[in-house]
Amino acid sequence: MHAYNRLPSSGHSSPSTPSSPRSRSPRLRSSSNSGGGGGGSGGGRVKPSARFTSGQQPPRTLANRITGAILSVLVRRQGIFLFAPLLYIAGILFYMGTVPFDVVPIIRHRPAPGSVYRSPQLYDKLRPEMNSDNSTADAISTIWKNSYRGGEWRPCINKSSGEIPESNGYLYIEANGGLNQQRTSICNAVAVAGFLNATLVIPHFHFHSIWRDPSKFGEIYDEDFFVKTLANDVRVVDKIPDYIMQRFGYNMSNVYNFKIKAWSSISYYRDTVHPKLLEEKLIRISPFANRLSFDAPPAVQQLRCLANYEALRFSNPILSLGETLVSRMKERSANNSGKYISVHLRYEEDMVAFSCCMYDGGGEEKRDMDAARERGWKGKFTKPGRVIRPGAIRINGKCPLTPLEVGLMLRGMGFDKVTSIYLASGKIYDSERHMKPLLEMFPLLQTKEMLASPEELGPFQNYSSRMAAIDYTVCLHSEVFVTTQGGNFPHFLLGHRRYLYGGHSRTIRPDKRKLALLYDNPNIG
Repeated sequence: MHAYNRLPSSGHSSPSTPSSPRSRSPRLRSSSNSGGGGGGSGGGRVKPSARFTSGQQPPRTLANRITGAILSVLVRRQGIFLFAPLLYIAGILFYMGTVPFDVVPIIRHRPAPGSVYRSPQLYDKLRPEMNSDNSTADAISTIWKNSYRGGEWRPCINKSSGEIPESNGYLYIEANGGLNQQRTSICNAVAVAGFLNATLVIPHFHFHSIWRDPSKFGEIYDEDFFVKTLANDVRVVDKIPDYIMQRFGYNMSNVYNFKIKAWSSISYYRDTVHPKLLEEKLIRISPFANRLSFDAPPAVQQLRCLANYEALRFSNPILSLGETLVSRMKERSANNSGKYISVHLRYEEDMVAFSCCMYDGGGEEKRDMDAARERGWKGKFTKPGRVIRPGAIRINGKCPLTPLEVGLMLRGMGFDKVTSIYLASGKIYDSERHMKPLLEMFPLLQTKEMLASPEELGPFQNYSSRMAAIDYTVCLHSEVFVTTQGGNFPHFLLGHRRYLYGGHSRTIRPDKRKLALLYDNPNIG
């Protein structure tokens, strides 16, 4: 019999259709052969089961269907990407079924190295070792072991000897900030006045909400000496003539005020300020700190140096007490041939608050710092979206060193407990607690309050700039100067000490990023 052909006959025989897949199964094929007659004997014939009629497949169970579906998915290349997540989820569910829900794993956060203040714990560990150190070599006696081979540094100042040309007008500046920021303003004002050929009016000092010092120029500096030293380079007067002030109704607010950007070039003063000076004959610049760039011509830089290192001498009361304290420090340093080191420590409350660093004072420290920030910088640190990360600040070396950390550093550098130290600082935050370990490491440490009597300090006590001027004088004449935070005070001292000693002045400027890592290392010796 031929297979049935669905196509109409065309006179040609049609090829037979492929055999059914069912007939390819070995089991079914053998069954068919055995039941189909062929040359077999009648006794070997197997009769088909009555359950399956000819041409029917056995029914598939649910398990067969699921297995077939999975296998059909796996044979496709994309199938593994669908199947793998299902296996992963099944494994997680199985694992969760084996863990009791009353057991919660504890994930411990490990802070980054150097991000936490651990100096007190380090000091507790090292203290017995420090106390048992009987070495006789002291760093201050070998500070000049490696001699300076760069030759002698020569000051860049060349005082003029000729007459000054006729003035183009008057320059009035208002100096803002503390002692050394005001000093920056004065030096820049001298340089600009000389460049513009203007007559400089003795600078007016702003009253600052943080330093709170109402001192005038003549109460901090020797005004007569200032005018006399600059006489051949820049004209300086203590007041503006009446015929000029009359034009402005004797009111400085009527005088044209330049709002100059920080670090402006000298060409800006030539092109913008100079024409206005010629027109008005009196100009005002307020504020004036950092309003002149450092890359000025040599003639302008020389005027800066002349003002800073020669003309600016502290007033007689400040200078007299400062020199007295220098003599007392040398007397207390007799065991080191009169040599002492000075440390400029910035750990006052406002400095700690502004840094946003965390120390070991707990909740009380946090309340103190929050209150100090609000007093000094209302709203600056509580703006929406502002994120403060004390750990990152410490790692980046931006945290003020504590008295304890300064002591650890100096002892590690070889300064022993008989080294004389002068500490230049304002009021240390929580001073009793923070100063105790430093005094244990350096019992010969002195401050201006310890060297001078209350009667001697009385006239300066409520004036932060005058007190800073006394510190400046004692640090200026020390064998070694240690700066811990940067800022105007150490920058001026660095230059002034080099100027006085022909470049031969030792300064320690710690790398606070590396110190943060060292102080966080429990295995350090």
